[in-house]
Amino acid sequence: MTDIDVSSVPPVAARRPVPRSHHGDTFDDPYEWLRAKDDAEVVAHLEAENAYTDARTAHLASLRDEIFGEIKGRTLETDLSVPVRRGDWWYYGRTVAGAQYGIQCRAPLTSPDDWTPPQLSPDEPVPGEQVLFDGNVEAEGTDFFSLGSFEISNDGTRMLYGIDVAGDERYTVRVRDLTTGETLPDEIPGTFSGATFSPDGRFIVYTTVDDAWRPDTVWLHEIGTAVDADAKLFHEPDERYWVGADFTRSDRYLVIGVGSSITSEDRLIDADDLRGEARVVWPRREGVEYSVDHAVVDGEDVLYILHNDGALDFELVRVSASDPKGPREIVVPHRVGQRLLGVDTFRDWGVIAYRRDGLARLGLLSYADGAVDEIAFDEPLYSVGTGGNPEWAPPVLRLGYGSFVTPGTVYDYVIATSELLLRKRQPVLGGFDPADYGQARVWAPAEDGTRVPVSLVWKRSFGEPGSAPRPVHLYGYGSYEHSIEPGFSVPRLSLLDRGVIFAVAHVRGGGEMGRQWYEDGKLLAKRNTFTDFVAAGRHLVSEGYTRPDRIVAEGGSAGGLLMGAVANLAPELFAGILADVPFVDALTTILDPSLPLTVIEWDEWGDPLHDADVYAYMKSYSPYENVRSGVEYPRILAVTSLNDTRVLYVEPAKWVQRLREVGADALLKCEMVAGHGGVSGRYNAWRERAFELAWLLDVLGLAE
Repeated sequence: MTDIDVSSVPPVAARRPVPRSHHGDTFDDPYEWLRAKDDAEVVAHLEAENAYTDARTAHLASLRDEIFGEIKGRTLETDLSVPVRRGDWWYYGRTVAGAQYGIQCRAPLTSPDDWTPPQLSPDEPVPGEQVLFDGNVEAEGTDFFSLGSFEISNDGTRMLYGIDVAGDERYTVRVRDLTTGETLPDEIPGTFSGATFSPDGRFIVYTTVDDAWRPDTVWLHEIGTAVDADAKLFHEPDERYWVGADFTRSDRYLVIGVGSSITSEDRLIDADDLRGEARVVWPRREGVEYSVDHAVVDGEDVLYILHNDGALDFELVRVSASDPKGPREIVVPHRVGQRLLGVDTFRDWGVIAYRRDGLARLGLLSYADGAVDEIAFDEPLYSVGTGGNPEWAPPVLRLGYGSFVTPGTVYDYVIATSELLLRKRQPVLGGFDPADYGQARVWAPAEDGTRVPVSLVWKRSFGEPGSAPRPVHLYGYGSYEHSIEPGFSVPRLSLLDRGVIFAVAHVRGGGEMGRQWYEDGKLLAKRNTFTDFVAAGRHLVSEGYTRPDRIVAEGGSAGGLLMGAVANLAPELFAGILADVPFVDALTTILDPSLPLTVIEWDEWGDPLHDADVYAYMKSYSPYENVRSGVEYPRILAVTSLNDTRVLYVEPAKWVQRLREVGADALLKCEMVAGHGGVSGRYNAWRERAFELAWLLDVLGLAE
């Protein structure tokens, strides 16, 4: 009798129906038992899935190595970031060839008036350099490593850092004395990301999470004291709200922010009296969101507040910091179609981020008259944002810029002259020339006639899009008002250089076209997200860009829900679907308030636990429950992580089993030591992406 190689046979999970009953409807879930993460049988099943996926993709090993080599070969492995000025130091990061993690460093200013970052060479020593934190040293002996908090005190003498070694996004914060190199006894376990020093460096402000992984409590730790003596600054009991805390750039206030996806409330505590009373800026009102920043105008403490109270796409107002509920001076009025995204205040001016015509934009704000001077860029598609601006009174504004064809670029914008100074452009090795690639935006008609923007990037040597059917990699997300920006990707070049067109369907539920675009793709309008994506794919076919047998779709997390939904809606349109950490058992998750994030998510998806209409609507699209018999599904690869706290591994594990029941060719890859973001370490991440891209090219018939 011949032995069967079990790795060549799809793992079959036992059917053990668990009834789920709501609103008079009962669903017998045959694979719910796979939720028992610590059960040896579940672990064995996931390991069998990995073995099967390894066997099914073994023929792609050389292609994976080739793509990994291309990513590595295009990347300057030993490099430095552009230094950021803070206090008496320039701060920057290093990467070193062969090392998985970054190294955080600093070097002293040569002059207090110097705002030009030093030109550093990765191969030459930096005068006075101090290595603050070497992730490679700190990660020794761990299978997973993530840095969730990292900050230097204002006086430059102390450093805090928060580390996660499991992938569950719970960080242990420690403190190091930078003058002696000593790690202090202070150790704060179980924190959320983003711990920060107080302006005087005496305290650490941090947040912790509840059992549902919701940041719910803000704490104050005095360095040198026991953690169990930490003061609770704020606790939010309502399970619909997240909590966060940070200091204004002016160091005048600690802002404690409370927010759901549709409602927010900020509190201010004077930074010089952190145990003092927290003052509510505006009391929360259902459906009203706002954010606060501090400035001093004509000697008065004022707050700039960005809000949507009667302003769908938000407006900017100014109020007195001593009386924030008092009169509002409109600074930037509401304008339909121009979505205000954020405001950053500095001593002498502010900067506003906004989105118009589907593109992110930045404008300098005059405190004197409220005028906004937009910073112009030449490319038709691009992404821009601020970053690396910790100082209160800089003469320049640090920007990050890029596009589908322009690698990540750092500029300093000179306030006095409106000049853009190029500080660095991401080096891409191997003869990369941006002129070899094209980018454009086309518009696909949706079912209801709405025009859906679709961004394209391609290599010109294969011909212009539409000249002949080409393989297409179609990406989508479409939730939480999150916009998919036209950004550069080194791994993507491995597809473009093989003739693949990369396309992004900017579907409703995202934020690309203003707040109404988001509203029209959530709650009881969620199906628009899915039908928009299908419409984008069909438009690319009808216009001659591609054929159904030459499209692979990809989405992750909530974009993975999109992938599962379109697989059921239009399986004939795609040759393959790549679903990263996919939210494919949405109804089961959103029905269970004990699961991470569920109650918070009711603002996005609706509350099926208490609302029969929401239950019926979600059941009509939740991918796991709508797998269809009698249709031919595209090839599917689902990638997940055992320790993911945002989308639990059990969702794709169950989905893959259900797909196989109807004859689908579905693979599951589960990282056994990782979280929502996948594996840690840049080389590991490159290998993970090479695995996915090799599978994608195989589906497109380009694996030879």
